[in-house]
Amino acid sequence: MKKEYLEAGKIVTTHGIRGEVKIMPYTDTPDLLAEFDRLFVGKNKDEIIITRSRVQKNTVIAKIEGVDTPEAAEKLRNKVLYMHRDDLELDDDTYFIQDLIGIEVRDADTNEVYGTIVDVMQTGANDVYVIKGENREYLVPAIADVVVSTDIDGSLMTIRPLDGLFD
Repeated sequence: MKKEYLEAGKIVTTHGIRGEVKIMPYTDTPDLLAEFDRLFVGKNKDEIIITRSRVQKNTVIAKIEGVDTPEAAEKLRNKVLYMHRDDLELDDDTYFIQDLIGIEVRDADTNEVYGTIVDVMQTGANDVYVIKGENREYLVPAIADVVVSTDIDGSLMTIRPLDGLFD
């Protein structure tokens, strides 16, 4: 089942004297997180409005509406930020990692069940799916030659392993 809210980052500290916060992004790039005008905070997913933001190294410095002092910003330290799924459009054949975790992986030709995706490693060239089977883990490259189909709603991925991949 798709989550309505996706983890986007975590407020790690305050910044300056005007109540800005420093966010460690969980997104592919800090630039992506800096584009959002609204995020949600905490377990209750309370909506917050970002009035301005900028990238600083690998973090995002953000000004949150209504947070105007370092003391107010300090109260948000270590809070997890979320984005609403509808606020971000993905390209075809692009998925949120959180949606991939837990889906079943089967062979496209034999219907053999390999296991479920337990992690996605981002290696640079392409992602690698960590699939936990009954007796072992498999590392499967997320490339078109291997991944035949991905059905997030049906919680199923079919693959056609390259020769020697599981040996």
